[in-house]
Amino acid sequence: MAETTQQEAGRGLWYGLAAYGMWGLFPLFWPLLEPAAADDILANRMVWSLVAVVVLLLAQRHWGWIRPLLRQPRRLAMLGGAAAVISVNWGVYIWGVNAGHVVETSLGYFINPLVTIAFGVVVLKERLRPAQWAAVGIGALAVAVLTVGYGRLPWIALTLAFSFGTYGLLKKTVGLSGLESLAAESAFMFPFALGYLVYLGLVGRGTFGHTVAGSFGWGHSGLLMLSGVITAIPLLCFGAAAVRVPLTVLGLLQYLAPLFQFLIGVTVFHESMPPARWAGFSLVWAALALLTWDALRRVRTDRAERAAVLARSAAAVPADAVPADALGPADAPADPATAPTPPLDAAPAPTR
Repeated sequence: MAETTQQEAGRGLWYGLAAYGMWGLFPLFWPLLEPAAADDILANRMVWSLVAVVVLLLAQRHWGWIRPLLRQPRRLAMLGGAAAVISVNWGVYIWGVNAGHVVETSLGYFINPLVTIAFGVVVLKERLRPAQWAAVGIGALAVAVLTVGYGRLPWIALTLAFSFGTYGLLKKTVGLSGLESLAAESAFMFPFALGYLVYLGLVGRGTFGHTVAGSFGWGHSGLLMLSGVITAIPLLCFGAAAVRVPLTVLGLLQYLAPLFQFLIGVTVFHESMPPARWAGFSLVWAALALLTWDALRRVRTDRAERAAVLARSAAAVPADAVPADALGPADAPADPATAPTPPLDAAPAPTR
């Protein structure tokens, strides 16, 4: 049994690496869709994401969640808001990558955990520990340094961070899995995206289904369709990882995606990194290191407290005081080493 659990955990780790690895490699894909403009790519991604997710739901025969959802207008309204916010996130990200701002887009996902914590304080009235306050303060200083380094406010990074933070907040309230959420959000976006693609075709700006000699052919249309698949597949891997490994592990893995994006921006697209930008990024990384240390320390403290409570309970009640057949599964003492762990304060949102 222990070996099976360990194998499942190992498999889950690989699923997590695959999910965040694919999200981290997205900057290599969007330039392949040029000369399509960012709005054209975004609309195609919305349309083909719904097609891909419907195929996956059909394969899994996973439809039972739809009818109850349709009877809850409040959750539907939140999903509509999430769809609008993630559309902004996707659009700015695609434009930023294809406009040569890959490093700045990675910054947006690096500072997203700090924005999520700030939302927790402002919106959910959560109380922060001193280390979390310090991390948020260092993150704010980093934005100031990067503003000087860029000669402007890093609006691409801030838009990505705040839109993704808002999206995560809405998803937390709605309470759907990644695949279910993507299906609902894609359904909301589909009519607008399809209508926009029709409009682009009528005005001669659409590229799907068209060929231009010396510029793009039918392979281009195939890549546009593939944008839906690459949106859905990482979510499947994320979902498989989430049920096999602790959320603390996923919380650490989430930094792989912006790290890969940063490395691609610097090494593949050769974006400049003057000293001021290195200083700003170093501050961000320091804030994330502090945040991660604090979260892991809290996990260890919680585990120790749970173990102490179980030990006191076991000492207070003799084993022969309760008949063996009176103990149900809920009464069985849990192993602190394998008990579910709370998520990092910067819980990963499962859509890129």
